[in-house]
Amino acid sequence: MSASSVVTRFAPSPTGFLHIGGARTALFNLLFARHHGGKFRLRIEDTDKARSTQAAIDAILDGMSWLDLNWDDEVVYQSQRAARHVEVAEALLANGHAYRCYATPEELAELREQQRAARQPLRYDGRWRDREGGPEQEGKPFAVRLRAQTEGETAIDDLVQGRVIVQNSELDDMILLRSDGTPTYMLAVVVDDHDMGVTHVIRGDDHLNNAFRQLGIIKAMGWPEPAYAHIPLIHGSDGAKLSKRHGALGVDAYRDELGMLPEAVNNYLLRLGWGHGDDEIISREQAVEWFDIGGVGRSPSRFDLKKLENLNGHYLREAADDRLAELVAPRVERLIGHAPDRALLARAMPELKPRAKTLDEIADGALFLFAERPLALDDKAAALLDARAQALLGQTRDALAAISEWSGEAIEAAVRQVAESAGIGLGKVAQPLRAALTGRTTSPGIFDVLVLLGREESLVRLGDQSGQAKNVHAHAIEEQ
Repeated sequence: MSASSVVTRFAPSPTGFLHIGGARTALFNLLFARHHGGKFRLRIEDTDKARSTQAAIDAILDGMSWLDLNWDDEVVYQSQRAARHVEVAEALLANGHAYRCYATPEELAELREQQRAARQPLRYDGRWRDREGGPEQEGKPFAVRLRAQTEGETAIDDLVQGRVIVQNSELDDMILLRSDGTPTYMLAVVVDDHDMGVTHVIRGDDHLNNAFRQLGIIKAMGWPEPAYAHIPLIHGSDGAKLSKRHGALGVDAYRDELGMLPEAVNNYLLRLGWGHGDDEIISREQAVEWFDIGGVGRSPSRFDLKKLENLNGHYLREAADDRLAELVAPRVERLIGHAPDRALLARAMPELKPRAKTLDEIADGALFLFAERPLALDDKAAALLDARAQALLGQTRDALAAISEWSGEAIEAAVRQVAESAGIGLGKVAQPLRAALTGRTTSPGIFDVLVLLGREESLVRLGDQSGQAKNVHAHAIEEQ
C-alpha cells in the first residue's frame, strides 16, 4: 500500500462516555494510520437523536484529547449527512440493486411469528423483491431494501480473523431507508466510509457480521472494498464479558476517579490484544513505529485493573514533579478544603511518587504536609506514643532544635545520636517520630519528612506530642 493511501476512522455513537473498549479501537486506528503515514479520522454516529446527547459528544472528544488520540481533518457528524445517504439509496433504486417494500409492520410481525412457530431464522422473506407497487400502493409508505445476492458466497479476508465466508442465502434484503424516509445505520456507515476515503475498517469483532451486509451495498455501488480488521473484544479478568465490575468505565473515570495518567492508559490499552515481543513499556513513538495489524491476536484480551495500576505507578515515577504537583493539587484541595502550596508539593514529589500507583495515592500521602495542629493521629500512630516514646520525642526535639543547618544529613546525625544515647535502634526513634510528625505509621523517609516540613513546623509538631507544646512555637522561632 502506498504511504499516503491509508485512511482509518473511529466512529463512536454518542449515547454515553468514551468507554475503554472504544478508546482501544481508536488507538489501534490511530497507530495503524500513523505507522503507514496515512490519516486517522473521527466520525460521530449521532443519527439516533433520542439517545445521542451533546454531553456524550463532548465526553468523547474530551476523552480522546486526554489520551492524545488526535484525529485528522474535521469531525464528521453522521446526522448532517442524511441527504447524501438518501441520495445513495435512490441511486441503488435506479440501478436495480434496491427496491420498494410496501410490507406493513403488521405483516412483518405476522411473518416473524410464523417463522418462530416453525423454528426458522427470523428474516425478511423477499415478498416485494420482484413486485412493483400498483394503484393500491399509491401514496402508501414504503421502505427501500437492498436486493441482496441470493446465490454463492461472500468472503472477507480479515486482517485479524483470517478468511471468513458467509453463504449469501443467509443474508436477507436489509432496509436502507425506513418507511419514514430516514436512512438506516447500515447504509449511513457504508456511505460515510466511502465518502471519507476510508481504506481500512478496524473495529470490534461484534461488527464482523455487519461487514458482509455492508459489502452488499459497496458492491452494488461499484465502490472499492475496504480492508477489514475485526479486533476481539475485551473481557474481564474472569473471562466474562467486560462490565463495570471489571473496570469497564468511561475514559474520564480513569482520569478523574482512578487517578491514572494518559500515557499509562494508552500503554495498557496497546498491550490489550497486541504485542511486540516481550516489551511492556512502550512509548507513543515506539508504538507508531512498531504497530501493525499482524500483531493483533484473535483471542479476547482480559482487562486487569491491578496491572493497569502497576503500569500507572511506573509512569508516575517517570513523570515530571511539577506536572504531578499540578495534577495532585486539586485532589489535595478536595481533601483539606483549601488550595495547597504547589511548590511544596513539587518539592515533595520525589519522596511521594515512588510508593504510589495513582494520583489519589500521592494526594493521600501528601496530606501530612498540610495537616493542621494539633495533628490527628490514626489508631496505629496513637498506640506508638506511650510515655517512653513521648520522652524520646522530647529528647529528639531538643537535639533537632540544636542543629545549625536544617539538612537531611544534619537531621539524620542528630536522630542517630538520640538513638545511640538511649541505647536503642534507630527504628525505635524513627517510628514514634513518624507518628508525631505525620499522624500515621507510614510515610516517606523520616528524614525527608523533617526536611519537607521545615524546622519550625517539625519542632512544633514534636512539641505537641512530647508534652513540650507550651511555648514551643516561640522557642522554635528563637532557635532558628
